[in-house]
Parts: sequence; C-alpha cells; structure tokens
Amino acid sequence: MIKRLLRRFQPALSTLSSLDAYARWAVSYPPQAHNPLMQAEQAAMLDLLPPVAGAVVLDLAGGTGRYGLLARERGARLVIELDNSAAMLARNPLPCRALATAEALPLPDASLDGIVCALALGHLPRLMPALAEISRVLKSGGWALISDFHPLLYLSGGRRTFTTPDGQTYAVEHYPHLYSDYHQAARQANLVIDDVAEPRRTPPSQRHHLPVVMVFRLVKPASR
Repeated sequence: MIKRLLRRFQPALSTLSSLDAYARWAVSYPPQAHNPLMQAEQAAMLDLLPPVAGAVVLDLAGGTGRYGLLARERGARLVIELDNSAAMLARNPLPCRALATAEALPLPDASLDGIVCALALGHLPRLMPALAEISRVLKSGGWALISDFHPLLYLSGGRRTFTTPDGQTYAVEHYPHLYSDYHQAARQANLVIDDVAEPRRTPPSQRHHLPVVMVFRLVKPASR
C-alpha cells in the first residue's frame, strides 16, 4: 500500500533521445559491465561469442569500447569501433574508430568476420535497415552477436535508465522488438538465427521472473 502511494507521487522519468542520453552519460560510462543487467547480458554474450582469434571484428555502437576491448583480448586481428555518439567515441581507447550509424556502415561489402552489437538496436524504431547493413558487410559464413533490452521487461514497465553526475535520472529512448521482429528482419536480410539466450538478472530483482535481455547469434549463410 505504502509503495503504491509513493509511486503515485514520484515524478515520471524524462526520456531522452539516445543521442542526447549518451552525450550526457558518456562522462560516467565505463568500458565494463557496470550494473546487474549488463553483467547478465555480458555473461550471455560471451557464452555465445564465436572464436575471434585472427578475425576482423566490428564493435557496432561500441560506445566506450566494452566489447572491442574483449575482442582484442581474445586475439582479434583488427577491431573496428563505430558509434553515432561522438561523446562516447571520445572515451573509447581503441585506435580504429569512427562516427557512423548502424543503418549506414562505412565499410566495404563482405569485409568482416564478425560483428558485436550490444544493447543498441532497441534505440532504433526499425530493425531491418541495421540488419541489412550487418548482412552486407559480413563475409559468407560470418556471424553477428546482438543483444537487446528484453521486450517483456520493457512492456512490464522496465526502462534503461542512467543518473548524471548532478543526480538527475533519465530513461533512454527505446523501442521494444519482439523475437518475431528479429526473426522476420533477419530472414529478410539473409541472416539465420543460430542461437538465442534470455538471461535473468542476478541477484534477482522485483521482476526476477522476467528475462532482462535477448541475445541473438546470427550467421550469414556461406555462398554456394
């Protein structure tokens, strides 16, 4: 009863566009999994990550370089960092980085062995343009590892939030994409869903019965 009353008097969170949010968040955004949701996401991502030794890997929407650094530690031959936030890229320590959107990758066709894209496609209202670009730049037999804020968590009221150094808390623009949305967009982009994970948060939260993210491993079929 008291919790319900408190919620009634709490101000609603302001939602920022992803560009505005990351411009504010960048100053305090480390290149590590820094909250329970990201820790659950990263464990699932690394469990599905193919071998990267000797590979050319794109960290798409890589921000401060969390997965790019992990790929380099695992022996990737080249790690490319792309993000549409100049503020986040400025804090990225990897040398090969550029400003770009997921819908227009400045890379040649069939130039990559693998792509990692973490918690970013949910900022886009449509999946198909980004998945079409991912498919275009992957070699035949290449893979893409994609995570997204789980739609069930979002539809139950969960939000991706952050707090600025001055104590203001904001929600980040998000569009919930269902499994069926990914399945349809992947098929149209000539990508095959090879494996899926839906981890729950550890330790359990108030919504412990719901998965917190979806992780997809997609493969571009080898040319015949």
